[in-house]
Amino acid sequence: MTITRRNLIKNAGGAAIVAVAAPNLILSTASAAQPWIAKGGTIKVGVLFSQSGPLAVVENDSTQVVRFAIDEINANGGVAGLQIEPVVIDAKSDIKVYSEKISQLILRDRVISTFGGYTSASRRAVAPIVMARDHLFYYPTCYEGRECTQNIINTGPLANQHSQDLIPFMVENFGKKVYLVGSNYIWPKESNKNAKVWLEKVGGEVVGEEYVPLGGSEFAPIFNKIRQAKPDFIFSTVIGDSDVAMHKQFLEEGFKADKLPIASLTTGEIEVRAMGAEAGAGHFLSAPYFQALDNPTNHRFVENYLKSPYGGGGVTHYNMEETYLAVYAWKAGLEKALAQAGDIEAVTPRMIRDASGGIVLDDDISPEGKVWIDPDNFNIWLKPKIGQCQGDGQFKIIRAAAEHVAPDPMSIYPERGVCKADGLHAPDGTIQKNVL
Repeated sequence: MTITRRNLIKNAGGAAIVAVAAPNLILSTASAAQPWIAKGGTIKVGVLFSQSGPLAVVENDSTQVVRFAIDEINANGGVAGLQIEPVVIDAKSDIKVYSEKISQLILRDRVISTFGGYTSASRRAVAPIVMARDHLFYYPTCYEGRECTQNIINTGPLANQHSQDLIPFMVENFGKKVYLVGSNYIWPKESNKNAKVWLEKVGGEVVGEEYVPLGGSEFAPIFNKIRQAKPDFIFSTVIGDSDVAMHKQFLEEGFKADKLPIASLTTGEIEVRAMGAEAGAGHFLSAPYFQALDNPTNHRFVENYLKSPYGGGGVTHYNMEETYLAVYAWKAGLEKALAQAGDIEAVTPRMIRDASGGIVLDDDISPEGKVWIDPDNFNIWLKPKIGQCQGDGQFKIIRAAAEHVAPDPMSIYPERGVCKADGLHAPDGTIQKNVL
């Protein structure tokens, strides 16, 4: 039955049941015919990061850099003469808020795309809703792979662009015994599965593995176990406030970075600023971007961002830069979709996604240097780097890939198949859509 105002009045009781069972149904039906972008209006995009809670130490700066990038684009004429309007929501470091607010952004606010998330838990919270609505979500940070979705574009490194370099480097320079410490959710656990594969290939050995709750701050029991296990280095996938707490307690427990370095996939300039340079000095990070990168585009990005109203954090950071890239990749995808559609009101979120394969962000846009969106799996090609934190809180880049590394979301799961633009091509010949 078609739901109309007359039917709703006539069948008030039934309508009440519909509203309770599916609160978004009426809103969705009423707005379905509206264009996502109206001529003479603004282009709305969602900004769904945490500005409070234990993840805010990183995600608040992601919110700020989206606003910064949008200001840059608007100052240069916007897109097709229209200004971009960010709809900013604080996800409060709460997975339930991510899943609730992505529906609001799509159905009520009518954003054409959303930028958000720092944890894989948050990405997986929004993914079913984004996929069900055939919408578009930009996830701008490192993640574990093992997925093949048609509505998410990822601008951070996968494990084969991240720990695959870091683990052999640490074994070569410090020894074969490693203790794994991570936050307790999917990304650290999957990252450690990848790390074990790389470790086995270079003859390494895991001597311990521990996880702490998100926001957890008590590391003394773990450091007691580390003291007994005598590893050569710690491999950390601890994030947010917990990462800050771990490094501070590392010093309090009497450990030294030159004797037991921490190799991290997450501890960048923002975290070091929060913990103090002394707690970060001597430890290692694998990332495609560091504030210290010496090129004209990065110099301009750092200077302009830090002097802008959004640069109060005082540093730039790999996650911020990957978020900045996401905004410019979205702009390029929108412009390409518009050229194909010929009418701004005809452009849909899915059209932007489909137009985004192969999008290149060149040296004059990308602070880390030229990158591009893979036309098959919609992850990003980049050059991995390893940096060591110095006494001033900045990182010295000690290793950088000479060539771009292709993103491989199934790097340790080849039996699952190959991710293509239309879905996961399984070994049995079937094509599976939206594989999480």
